[in-house]
Amino acid sequence: MEEYLAVAEGGQDEIIEKKSRFIGYTASVQTEDEAAAFIEGIRKKHYDARHCCYAYSIGLDNQPLLRFSDDGEPQGTAGKPILEVVQGSGVRNICIAVVRYFGGTLLGTGGLVRAYTDAAKAGLEASVIRQRRRLIEAELSAEYPDLGKLQYLIGNTDAEITDTVYTERVLVKVQVYAPVYDRFVKAVTEVTAGRVSVEKRGEVFSL
Repeated sequence: MEEYLAVAEGGQDEIIEKKSRFIGYTASVQTEDEAAAFIEGIRKKHYDARHCCYAYSIGLDNQPLLRFSDDGEPQGTAGKPILEVVQGSGVRNICIAVVRYFGGTLLGTGGLVRAYTDAAKAGLEASVIRQRRRLIEAELSAEYPDLGKLQYLIGNTDAEITDTVYTERVLVKVQVYAPVYDRFVKAVTEVTAGRVSVEKRGEVFSL
């Protein structure tokens, strides 16, 4: 996967339905342990709430790990609606938890589904969602006369300089959007007539 949507900053918001409070929280989670820790933190924060329902999706492939819980609500009225919000958002590696404080009035199956759905959406809308892209980190070793050409090329490519070290040669550290990396290396070679070496260092996803 070259890019995906992710939670950059978790959010929270709440709705009121017939005096019941539904508070939605979101977090970025990379593992089931992280999801469990997030959910446990919400439970402790709202120790006096009747329910803490949740759903999460972990993984970047076509079959991410999906889990959900109704936490005592009627089956299918809480966890699954939250999961549908998770899947519909397109956001990966995300957990949404919804806490309910009972207001004294039964909402019925349809009312619960709507309330948990709306609270999950509210928490999601209060979050900061960003596109994360797969980047290749590389180091370019150049003679000083080629530095200007490199800087111009990088400035006109889907790449970014992250550091420049000046010694006998110039070491330029860059991050290049993965799908254009091969073209980038070819362009560097052509522009500098092969005088600049390019060494791949690793891969990261943008923040």
